[in-house]
Amino acid sequence: MSRKSQVVLFSILTLLVPLEMRAQAAKHPQPAARASLTVEDVVKMAQAGLSDEIIIQKIKSRNEPFDLSTDQLLQLKAGNVSNQVIEVMMDPSKAESAPATALAPIPAPPPPADAPVAAGVADSEWPTEIGVYYKKQGKWSEILPEIVNWKSGGVVKSIASVGIVKGDMNGHLVGPHSRSEAVTPLEFAIVMPEGTAITEYQLLRLRAHGGDREFRTVTGGVMHVQSGATRDAVQFEGKRISGRVYSVVLPLDIGTGEYGFLPPGAVASTNAAGSAGKMYSFHVME
Repeated sequence: MSRKSQVVLFSILTLLVPLEMRAQAAKHPQPAARASLTVEDVVKMAQAGLSDEIIIQKIKSRNEPFDLSTDQLLQLKAGNVSNQVIEVMMDPSKAESAPATALAPIPAPPPPADAPVAAGVADSEWPTEIGVYYKKQGKWSEILPEIVNWKSGGVVKSIASVGIVKGDMNGHLVGPHSRSEAVTPLEFAIVMPEGTAITEYQLLRLRAHGGDREFRTVTGGVMHVQSGATRDAVQFEGKRISGRVYSVVLPLDIGTGEYGFLPPGAVASTNAAGSAGKMYSFHVME
């Protein structure tokens, strides 16, 4: 073989080798990097009010099941994560077999016979997003939550390593008044996260304290504690409309002042002084 022929052959091989390498790479692609997602991330998304559908899509992008411990399961329930999301975390294939469906708007039922109704105001459709709403001029207005800072008011306990506070707690809200103003008759709609009950919500009267508002309550299900832990509790009843939607009508004689609905799982830290939760507060006007 002449030198010229050798040069031509070498050039051809130089071109063919990269082509062969690219062909092999196409047949055996490298696995895509998995999205980083932790139990704490799932809890944060649930507490932020994201829908189960969005959270499940994020879990599917992780591309592998969670190996959840007992403590992590308790942490998820304390963070208002639904059973459906937890099942998908343990077995992502469940998201394919049982896709989540959005809760359709439900027409408002006829008001109770003894409930006051503003003349000429038509019933509005019920809200579907998680939160608390106040009926104003026949339409639902969202009550934006406020940050609650906690401090221990008496006996405080915690469950294992999950850090769920149980006991007598003082809640503190900044400012003398809520941004949400309401007048009687008072009708509310509460759309709850999946896996919670209306009896887990507390309605509390807020007291003025140095230009801010405070209240005292019992968290974590601890009963029979002292120091007047239930002094600010206001009794109410919720009527189930459909699914996770409840109607709450407060009596006309509730009185003016500051109030708030405290959702379940509002305290999730044994360090009460550094813990923050949320409350759906409102100001009852004359």
